[in-house]
Amino acid sequence: MNDILRRKVTSGSAAEGSPGADHGWRLAFARAARDGVGLLLTVTDLQIARRGLAELLDLPPDRALIALLDGPAGGLGLIALSPDLTAALIERQTIGRVAPQSPAPRRPTRTDAAMVTGVIDRALIELEALLADEADLLWAGGFRYASFLEDPRPLGLLLEDQPYRVLQLAVSMADGARSGHLLLALPAEGRGRLPGGVPADGPAGETPPEGATAFAQGLAEAVSGAGVTLDAVIARLSLPLSAVTGLAPGLVLPLPEAALDRIALQGGDGRSVARATLGQHRGQRALRLAAPEAGQGAVAVIPPPGQRPQDRPAVNGPAFGDGADPAFLATG
Repeated sequence: MNDILRRKVTSGSAAEGSPGADHGWRLAFARAARDGVGLLLTVTDLQIARRGLAELLDLPPDRALIALLDGPAGGLGLIALSPDLTAALIERQTIGRVAPQSPAPRRPTRTDAAMVTGVIDRALIELEALLADEADLLWAGGFRYASFLEDPRPLGLLLEDQPYRVLQLAVSMADGARSGHLLLALPAEGRGRLPGGVPADGPAGETPPEGATAFAQGLAEAVSGAGVTLDAVIARLSLPLSAVTGLAPGLVLPLPEAALDRIALQGGDGRSVARATLGQHRGQRALRLAAPEAGQGAVAVIPPPGQRPQDRPAVNGPAFGDGADPAFLATG
């Protein structure tokens, strides 16, 4: 039976011809599992659809291993492996075979993610190679593993609210005794390159206007030595002096108006210059800048003469309240 599966995987390219992203992903993941960890699998079903963010959030299986993907022009994608598929990839690396019985269900860990990262990246690289001459390269190429997500609940904050192309695979393993599922979701509007190396936003070989390069270089040299520190302010809290003097380790301070999707970025003078949303980038905390609200630019208030920034009234709206010292979140 294994010989039959091996022939199916190795002969897939010739059978499918020049694949689009759907057939390409089928071949790419099967090859990555085979060449990366020696896992032979058969794709039994493949579905591709266009979904909004709200629909996408309901698709990953329970206890799925969820990883974020970095793509061209800052695009973020998502890949989710069902528990059975994750377990099979790990079993193949640890005990050299896939057990016929499914393991007891459990939450995936960072160790699990580390053991499947190679297969994920190998599959994405293979997909990009298969689409080298295909129009689907524009939206399916250039993505790589970025970070493991322990809890799927922040996905709605991490991913942009936009349409996604969702590819769902059903696979069979261990001579049909085990099955699993794989979900790949990438931004529907391509940000990568077209076949032949043509950028998505213009023809190949296009050069900037005369003098533009020199100006850009001069500007970079002029400002590269300058630095700026921004504080991410989640909330403000006012306390009487008696409460401040009674603060002690382990004391919990409620922040009822804090919101992770309405974080203020403030300069050293206390002025708010932008809003942001809390997220992740390559496993570290990060902030995604938000577009200004309708009719507003960046929030920036200069205190009156003689007034210190920390003495001015709060200008960040109800999400941040007003009061004394801000509570800061360190990023990175």
